[in-house]
Amino acid sequence: MSAEAQQVRRGRSGIRIAFWAVLASLVILALATILSFKPYNIPSGAMKPTLLIGDYLYVWKFAYGFTPSVRPFFAKEPQRGDVVVFLLPRDNSTVYIKRLIGLPGDRIQMIKGVLNINGVPMKQERVEDFLDTEDDGHTARVKQWRETLPNGVSYKTLDLIESSAGDNTEVFVVPPGNYFMLGDNRDNSTDSRFLNQVGFVPLENILGRAEVIFFSINGQQLRPERFGMAVR
Repeated sequence: MSAEAQQVRRGRSGIRIAFWAVLASLVILALATILSFKPYNIPSGAMKPTLLIGDYLYVWKFAYGFTPSVRPFFAKEPQRGDVVVFLLPRDNSTVYIKRLIGLPGDRIQMIKGVLNINGVPMKQERVEDFLDTEDDGHTARVKQWRETLPNGVSYKTLDLIESSAGDNTEVFVVPPGNYFMLGDNRDNSTDSRFLNQVGFVPLENILGRAEVIFFSINGQQLRPERFGMAVR
């Protein structure tokens, strides 16, 4: 075989090796993505305006580690303001999604609809009304606020009812290893304010952190403007 033919053969072999290496990398990446993220859909309006009924999102299962026993070594602790998916503590089978508000040791209280953390009221800024689409297709204007946590995380909340059941609460002291969750739709959310229904959420019940909306539909109407929207 001539030197030229040998060079051509080596070149083709190199291309095949590169092709299979790239293919293997893509397969590994796809498998890693499938194993790391799990899809969830939103069935209720408890997290409006951040998440709407009919949103489908990916949750990063390993945001806080692989298992509760190794989490402190392989990932950061849950952060104030994260939108998390967790198992309801009272039955460990029902899945909820809420915003993590209180860390272990925090004192949490609602006073006249204002979130207080460790005795300090959180900054609230009134913003434009939220246009809420009802089941019959009509829209209703709802008061909307931008709330900012001590670590700078900022998001919008809704105020549907004046002086609702969750607007004024006792002081909740978050136990070690537990977290306090609130829905962004404050007057339409069953969350940690209601101890007999949700209460404090142990770290081992947290399944992951919501990352991105990959699909959204309102009845038969697609909402393409929400595709790819980060959950914040």
